[in-house]
Amino acid sequence: MSTVIWVAVVVVAVVAIVAVGYFVLQQQRRHRLRDRFGPEYERTVQERDNRRDAEQELIAREQRFSSLDIRTLDAGTREIYTKKWMEVQERFVDAPGFAVTEADHLVTSVMAERGYPTEDFEQRLSDLSVAHGRTLDHYRQAHEISTRAAHKEASTEELRQAMVHYRALFEELLEAPGSSVNDSRASRRVETVDGDLGRTGATVPADRDVPRADSVKPEHETADDDAERASRRDTQGR
Repeated sequence: MSTVIWVAVVVVAVVAIVAVGYFVLQQQRRHRLRDRFGPEYERTVQERDNRRDAEQELIAREQRFSSLDIRTLDAGTREIYTKKWMEVQERFVDAPGFAVTEADHLVTSVMAERGYPTEDFEQRLSDLSVAHGRTLDHYRQAHEISTRAAHKEASTEELRQAMVHYRALFEELLEAPGSSVNDSRASRRVETVDGDLGRTGATVPADRDVPRADSVKPEHETADDDAERASRRDTQGR
């Protein structure tokens, strides 16, 4: 075999190895981005012209995130914010619109405490997506409802859902160092606050006596019973 052929074979082999290596690296990067951003990965792909542009944007978000001074909260601060949230949730019963506005401000306050820039909402979403991609859609939906609520365009049920969505991100931002965050945990948070608000809205006053179901008879049965008793009294009297 001539030298030229050998050179050609080597060149083809090198090109093939480089191509395979590039493909493997690209797949690893894609897997890493999907794992880190969760649902936000597919959302970004759908919003961009192609997958490559979307992945480049996600990488740019990671680079910006690494330049931020993101801090964890100490136990005392977490406790203070937890109490504030409970107060907001309790006010929801009497003033749902006001409570939702307070919840939005409270989430923004926790973000600032952690070191996230909070001036622009879209930038907030971008920064949060790096570490909180799995609960970010909750925040997006809550903010949309809150915006409509400011114009009196949201129903009470929508306001309740906004509280549910806000808490999903709020509690994740309060996570203690070393805590693991995943989809199932975020889902349990949403179910918990949904149940809490549901129970709050359906509370019966303590001074109200609620009759047992088996102690209440239909009206026609009560009337028949009264007539029968009256008949027996008349018979006994005669």
